[in-house]
Amino acid sequence: MTLLACTIVVLVCVIAFDAPAKAFVLLLPAACITFVISLLIGHFLSEPLRILCAEVKAFCSGSTNVRIVPDGRLHEADCLAENFGELAGKALVQQSDLAIRERRQAEFISDVAHELRTPLTAIHGNAEMLLDPDLPPELHDKFCKIIIDESERLGRLSNDLLTLQRIEDDSVRYELQRVDLKMLSREVFDALDPILRDRGAITEIIGEAPDVLGNPDRLKQVLSNLVENASRFIEPGGHITIELFGLRGNSVIAVKDDGAGFGDVDPKRLFDRFYRADTSRGRGTGGTGLGLAIVKSVVEAHDGTVEALNLPDGGACFIVAIPSIAVS
Repeated sequence: MTLLACTIVVLVCVIAFDAPAKAFVLLLPAACITFVISLLIGHFLSEPLRILCAEVKAFCSGSTNVRIVPDGRLHEADCLAENFGELAGKALVQQSDLAIRERRQAEFISDVAHELRTPLTAIHGNAEMLLDPDLPPELHDKFCKIIIDESERLGRLSNDLLTLQRIEDDSVRYELQRVDLKMLSREVFDALDPILRDRGAITEIIGEAPDVLGNPDRLKQVLSNLVENASRFIEPGGHITIELFGLRGNSVIAVKDDGAGFGDVDPKRLFDRFYRADTSRGRGTGGTGLGLAIVKSVVEAHDGTVEALNLPDGGACFIVAIPSIAVS
């Protein structure tokens, strides 16, 4: 089309302006050269757009290996590539987050079903045994006690599930206030005193830590879960210590015990829902497997961190760090 247009222009010039035939001979090659140059320019301008279009189509078809990045050949195409690249990056992140969330939800439902099945099976089996008219009285009492214990365990599991859901619900906002961690530690030991006495625990609070901005009830739940967890794995006469101190703008709470520790397992896994290490979190301890998951959720809701480690001399230590209130 461009060559035809150039030829027409040359003919018009020759006919209308009575240009000599030599002019036609000279202008026609010039028109051809112009045509070739225009094709090259058009190819140069359209090539980045064609490549960008192919990359976008590949990404939309589901390919995750496509990288939409500017190639520096055409400013407008580079701007489009940059915008599409940012959009594709956000889409991949959202897709990954959604996949992780769906996987966790499926795992959570599976774990809950598994955890519910065990006490329900025990309740059903022992209830059937009670239907035996020739059952001795001592076995009758034993089976009744098992049913009561498993029912109470179901109640604790339900309460922990509801608590975890409320903590992880982003729409819930907690009232925050200044919290004295040493006073909070005393309140936790006082509240758990009957349990700690029954298990023969010797308790101690060491040090001081700056106050934090937090929800007292939730932070008390963190300490209660850690102390009660530690009390399950100590021998009678064992020690549970809450150590408080400040470090790099954080208020640190370290809950230590001289029990068996948690062995060689990955400490991060201790905070997974329903996870139990063979050495320290068996069902025989009476836990629901959600206590440490609740601890992690509450601490992270306070912009803090929680870690676990085995102590060199034996026992476990859980370290909670929450930003301190700045001293004016």
